[in-house]
Amino acid sequence: MASQDSLYPVAILIDELKNEDIQLRLNSIRRLSTIALALGPERTREELIPFLNESIDDEDEVLLALAEELGNFVDFVGGTSHAISLLAPLETLATVEETVVRKKAVESLNKVCCQLSAEHLLDHFVPLVRRLASGDWFTSRISACGLFAVSYATVPAPTQDELRSSFAQLCRDDTPMVRRAASAHLPMLASAAQSSSQPHHFRGELLPLFATLSADEQDSVRLLAVENCVAMGKLLSREEYHTIVLPVVRAVARDKSWRVRYVAAEQFCALVQLLSDDVIRTEMVPTFISLLGDAEAEVRIAAAFKSTTFAATLPADVALSELMACYRDLSSDSSQHVRAAVASVIMGLSPIVGRESTIDVLLPLFLQLLNDDFPEVRLNIISTLHEASTVLGAEQLSHSLLPAITDLAQDRQWRVRMAIIEYMPLLAAQLGAAFFDDKLSAMCIGWLRDCVYAIREAAITNLRKLIDVFGVEWGLQHVVPQVLEAHTHTNYLYRMTVLYAIVSMAPAVGPTVVASTLLPMTLHLANDAVPNVRFNAAKTLRQLTPMIEPGLLIERVKPCLTTLADDPDADVSYFAVQALQGC
Repeated sequence: MASQDSLYPVAILIDELKNEDIQLRLNSIRRLSTIALALGPERTREELIPFLNESIDDEDEVLLALAEELGNFVDFVGGTSHAISLLAPLETLATVEETVVRKKAVESLNKVCCQLSAEHLLDHFVPLVRRLASGDWFTSRISACGLFAVSYATVPAPTQDELRSSFAQLCRDDTPMVRRAASAHLPMLASAAQSSSQPHHFRGELLPLFATLSADEQDSVRLLAVENCVAMGKLLSREEYHTIVLPVVRAVARDKSWRVRYVAAEQFCALVQLLSDDVIRTEMVPTFISLLGDAEAEVRIAAAFKSTTFAATLPADVALSELMACYRDLSSDSSQHVRAAVASVIMGLSPIVGRESTIDVLLPLFLQLLNDDFPEVRLNIISTLHEASTVLGAEQLSHSLLPAITDLAQDRQWRVRMAIIEYMPLLAAQLGAAFFDDKLSAMCIGWLRDCVYAIREAAITNLRKLIDVFGVEWGLQHVVPQVLEAHTHTNYLYRMTVLYAIVSMAPAVGPTVVASTLLPMTLHLANDAVPNVRFNAAKTLRQLTPMIEPGLLIERVKPCLTTLADDPDADVSYFAVQALQGC
């Protein structure tokens, strides 16, 4: 038996649960396992659990933590044989007003249910579900909807009949929120029913409930029918899917509520997975076209995001003939957000329709979107250029898209310039060194003098990647000299950029170039008149140290750092001392 001294901390923790400070109570709830371990299973069941059940009148944050903790408490109350002691507080939590608390309580009840014996399940858990399902307040009925599936397969047939009847009543509840909860949990119960000893009840009773909820008067209930089409379809054969689910798919895609149509557009590719090719061609293509041309911009956006994935399921000629007119309209849509959505996916059509159709049909749309007034559109089309460039080839890319890319490199929106920089290594690999030197090399160097730091930083990374693409010899001839030229610039920020570039390029060009070219420039900038440049030179020397021979380190680097260590500027002195320690 535990001594009085060993129980003293437990008493303190229990007192904390009564404290007015919410954070103290929350911390105590999160230490419930500590309390339970100290008390032991018997006292946890007889003292702690009843105390918690009586204390469920607290802030939502505390109740949420309690609901989560109790779901992992089976071992602390003595194992599965005593797990039923947790049902009472969780049942109370499942009736509170706050949604997240109820959801967590239902989740914990399901976890506890999975550890109950068949006898306890029938004698304690099913009555709990019955009480919640018949509760006067709608919150308990909402929670009940999430508890049917977990116990269904393991209870006797008469109890299964009762559970189905109770669930059907919830599907016809007067409160829309209850019907919505029933619709959300219908697929789980349907799956449990199909895998039970009486699978015919799935088709005889639960499928009609699916059809009823799909035609509910409340759009908040109907929109769940879209996801249910996908879930229920996985339990049916293709023929049954065509007969039972396809009419619901048709209905939700043309629903009077734009929210339902929005969800239909979002889930469209999943909805058509189980349909035959003929049905997709004759029915789903026109349905998808109607969503792309929907009166609500939100629906058009959702459909546009799914358009490339849907087009990939179609033959190339069908995708080209049926969907291309929609893309032309969407590329000129009055909503900038619709155009942005199209810009983010339209490049993905190139591999689907092939090179010739990309050049003839898609390329004009690419160029139109690249010159859109809305920066998000330009940004999205740039970020996916690689998908089309691999299809177009270097020659077509240079003639058609390169002028637009060159213009965007000077775009007034820095994020657009950033996107072009990030695309540059891939573009360089496709165009080759000679063409790149002629058309784009100067632009890449020019970014080092951009007014936005993020652009200068990205430009440095880009140059490092270009050296990796074209090789060190190319970098020594076309990059390193042009980068180092900026050391005489009147703006100290650009002189600092030279130091950042030296750090980035050093691993790529190797120790010989570091010793002959990059180190002398760093030592020169260590004498700069601006302290910011000097302490960055000290930081650069520290990073170059592993690539410098010991003799050169002693002869040139240490004297420079020793001088900087005595610099009147505190930052310069600090970083110089740090670099000396590194040496």
